[in-house]
Amino acid sequence: MEGAHLSGVYWLLSYIIGNFMTAFFVGKAYGVNLQDERSKNLGARNAGSVIGKAAFVWTFFGDSLKGVAVVLLGRIWHLEEWVINVGATCVIFGHLFPVWLKFNGGKGVATFVGVGLALSTGLFFWMILGSALVFGLTRSLTLGMVGGFVLYSVALIQTGNFQLYIPILIAMLCMLIKHMPNIKETLEKRK
Repeated sequence: MEGAHLSGVYWLLSYIIGNFMTAFFVGKAYGVNLQDERSKNLGARNAGSVIGKAAFVWTFFGDSLKGVAVVLLGRIWHLEEWVINVGATCVIFGHLFPVWLKFNGGKGVATFVGVGLALSTGLFFWMILGSALVFGLTRSLTLGMVGGFVLYSVALIQTGNFQLYIPILIAMLCMLIKHMPNIKETLEKRK
């Protein structure tokens, strides 16, 4: 029972860590409420487009760190890998749906990058490669991300341990849903 209790505490803590919206605090530091600006999204991209490069870097770094911290915490606590994968999904959900902002958060890319690198740099290489290839062909960050998701999903399936990564695949699906307006807009512009 103790292991199940620890897993539950870890998952709840992971979600709470995900609720730390770096862009919200970066915006406050610059006297800007990013929820009222451009895409109204609390992510690195909106912070960068509204405030500038430094805001993008700080936000991306802070949101990535959340993902890394959750995975490292799971490893420090010697939790099973499937428990850590669920925790990684919880931190992404915390970012996508922060309770203190009425479940209206960011789009999860930076947190996902931190999670992916911390879980397995070797596997996450496929995400980077897919993103780079599609970006190279389309010059679109949004479509690059989709390409990265596809290649990363294939890499996860190829491990032969597909069940282990189901939580991460669910998180990626939720991120894609959050990105649908961007994806549609990008595709419309390309017609």
